[in-house]
Amino acid sequence: MTGVMRLSFLGTGYLGATYAACFAELGYDVLGYDVDEAKISRLAAGEAPFHEPGLDDLLRRNLAAGRLRFTTSMDEVAGFADVHFICVGTPQRPDGMSADLTYVESVVTALAPRLTRRALIVGKSTVPVGTAAWVEQLVAKHADPGLGIEVAWSPEFLQEGFAVDDVLRPSRIVVGTHSEWAREQLHAAHKGVFDLAATEDRDVPVVVTDFATAELVKVAANAFLATKISFINAMAEVCEVAGGDVTLLARAIGYDRRIGNRFLQAGLGFGGGCLPKDIRAFQARAQELGAGEALRFLHEVDLINMRRRGRALTLAAELLNRPVGPAGADLSGTTIAVLGVTFKPNSDDVRDAPSLAVASALAAAGADVRVYDPQGMPNARQEQPFLTYAPSLTACVTDVSLVVVATEWAEFRNADPVLLGDLVAARLVIDGRNCLDPAQWHRAGWTYRGMGRPPL
Repeated sequence: MTGVMRLSFLGTGYLGATYAACFAELGYDVLGYDVDEAKISRLAAGEAPFHEPGLDDLLRRNLAAGRLRFTTSMDEVAGFADVHFICVGTPQRPDGMSADLTYVESVVTALAPRLTRRALIVGKSTVPVGTAAWVEQLVAKHADPGLGIEVAWSPEFLQEGFAVDDVLRPSRIVVGTHSEWAREQLHAAHKGVFDLAATEDRDVPVVVTDFATAELVKVAANAFLATKISFINAMAEVCEVAGGDVTLLARAIGYDRRIGNRFLQAGLGFGGGCLPKDIRAFQARAQELGAGEALRFLHEVDLINMRRRGRALTLAAELLNRPVGPAGADLSGTTIAVLGVTFKPNSDDVRDAPSLAVASALAAAGADVRVYDPQGMPNARQEQPFLTYAPSLTACVTDVSLVVVATEWAEFRNADPVLLGDLVAARLVIDGRNCLDPAQWHRAGWTYRGMGRPPL
């Protein structure tokens, strides 16, 4: 290979678009591919079809520099790149917990027969263990065997809201390969990452492994994080009946370096497009492999996570002095402001968002629900069009009976409880993310309830 290495990213959703822009920034010639013409048009105009801090600037800069392009032509992709990264979605199947690999199969079977020279196909999507070997079989079936096309797997570890830095400055790079040539190609494809690390005097750990381990790394990491979040939410349930404070409990156990304090924030639970579907797919795949007993605990992790959404509804009924009968809470005649609809701040992602689920549950209980989110409302409107969407924080809370902070955006964490108190009909607040200062809100005359925290 001579000159600048050429990379393609197949699928330009959150994963592929971010990687494409970042690797162009590192100096590679990059082509992003998708079947969605509207998405490709937006990206080609320098606009990401989702919110991710810093990404639009990278898109515009590298499009202008000529290092980055986008296409809907697989023929163009096949003729362009030396390394092809699979970045398509692997959603949960509608008929069960397993991952749907339709999009993976589609891009591989479209790309493989069009290749005319040796190339490396690298999976980045989160997939069930065994997928890489299956992709190898697809390539062997559809590609010219004389070309020597190879497959590798290198999982991604992006955090929404921090994804640009996660690509440029990864915590680690994991590569599953079957040959020295494939390892060399992947090293060359990441040379820009290593060079940037060298200029910043950082190390980038590289783990070279087999296919199965590379595939398991991402789902194992997500299962661990989900378990840690559900653990502290289980402790919140205990604190609520025992009179403890889960925030102090989390701080105390977090000082133990074996435990650490990250992901020990009790609240409404986890959501988004990764953790919920990944732990379910992991369980399903383990069951298929005969190791289902090993992951039975993930079922309870999932149940704990879903229970926290219901806890917000119970707290709302308690604060509003409304009965909770066999059919659930009756909140008719109340107006409730829900602050936040994304599953986390600095994102517009509402997939499986606990915040949006809570807003919907409050509305189903009869409340007039008003929501506001700095970035997520366009996506939320598509998911839940019957909710009322306010144009600002102040408009959302004016004359409401109850405020529920459901996503920990800085705008909500830093809101002045005195000023908000002058707008609401009743100073009642549920801190669904334990992100507010209870004493400050109490001094401003609010009745404050957190998750796993005793009433003031």
